[in-house]
Amino acid sequence: MASGREGVALERKRKIVSALCKSRSLDPAKFLDDVDKDLKSLSVNIVKTALENNVELNKWVAFAENFPSNPEACSKSLSQLNDYLSEKAVLVGGGSTPSEADIIVFSTVHPYVISLAVADKNKLPHVMRWMDYIQSKHDLRELFEWIVLEKAPFDPPLAKLTAKVEPESSSKKAESNTKKVEPNPNGKASSSKPESEKKSDVSKKQTEAVTEKKKVPEKVPDEKDKELSVSLLKIQVGLIRKASKHPSADSLLVEEIDVGESKCRQVVSGLAKYCTPEKLTNRLVALITNVKPGKLRDVVSEGLVLCASNADHTSVEPLIVPQGAKIGECVTFSGHEGKPEDVLNPKKKQLDKITPNLFTDEKGVATFKGVPFMTSAGPCTSSITKATIK
Repeated sequence: MASGREGVALERKRKIVSALCKSRSLDPAKFLDDVDKDLKSLSVNIVKTALENNVELNKWVAFAENFPSNPEACSKSLSQLNDYLSEKAVLVGGGSTPSEADIIVFSTVHPYVISLAVADKNKLPHVMRWMDYIQSKHDLRELFEWIVLEKAPFDPPLAKLTAKVEPESSSKKAESNTKKVEPNPNGKASSSKPESEKKSDVSKKQTEAVTEKKKVPEKVPDEKDKELSVSLLKIQVGLIRKASKHPSADSLLVEEIDVGESKCRQVVSGLAKYCTPEKLTNRLVALITNVKPGKLRDVVSEGLVLCASNADHTSVEPLIVPQGAKIGECVTFSGHEGKPEDVLNPKKKQLDKITPNLFTDEKGVATFKGVPFMTSAGPCTSSITKATIK
């Protein structure tokens, strides 16, 4: 029979396995039989990534494997984690999408964090913010008790200002109304102001009205601004299962691309001049999947493979997606977390407005206005630096 400490370790690994499988839509039953293995081996089986070649992921697997049960040591480890997260949204990847490392560490520290007193939780603001994000992103409430993050209430200053101003305005208005009219000896009401003052008031009001019209209103983002956001694009990691020549166009190739759907998407690309079908087969690519399907020389195309190109288009290649990225996962852009369109509207030319802002930097990292294309395994890149992306 396992000791108490061994039992805690086994339960921790069960939770980690279940959470990892949920994040990847896998059946945990296939892996729970091996829960007596070390965490590194378990993670490799699920993630299908050689941890020796992934320093960051390997570091956090070791953190989880060696996470202490002693309260004092546990508190110290959580403080170190809090310091690390003070400048990070997630543990690995540099973007805003949680990686396998985030799932593993979340599953490890959850039992300790959930039992902390409110005062102790308040000492770990970055850990609490991060845990709230992970549980919301992957909806792990079936496996873990929901952590309630206490957020400070927001009291709009405008409400206070209105409350102070309104009574004062009312009293001034009443006072003003009292001064406007005075009875004259003949019993008729007459203005207390002479004619010259009345004309002056009219002139003043006209001047104020003209000035008001000339005021430039604060700029409010309109629909045109929104259309420029890269968040409108649904860019997914796809695996080219098969590539072949187009039956009636020498410059085109036809690819069968797996993005985790019930069947592969058929995509037509103008890559025949730059890539052979053999080189494309079994290659990961970044695919825009919310473009409207259409025909290219009588063959239906259901997506757009994003490629980098030099200035004179003599060198063109599909973006390089890092090994370890999950098929079907969406490419993310830090600071651009909006919901993509179901289908891009060709009449609005949304894609045409966004692609001029897609390029690779001096290191070959694919970006939107300098913000990297991020996957769970890192950024998309290209061997062509300072290239356009279409």
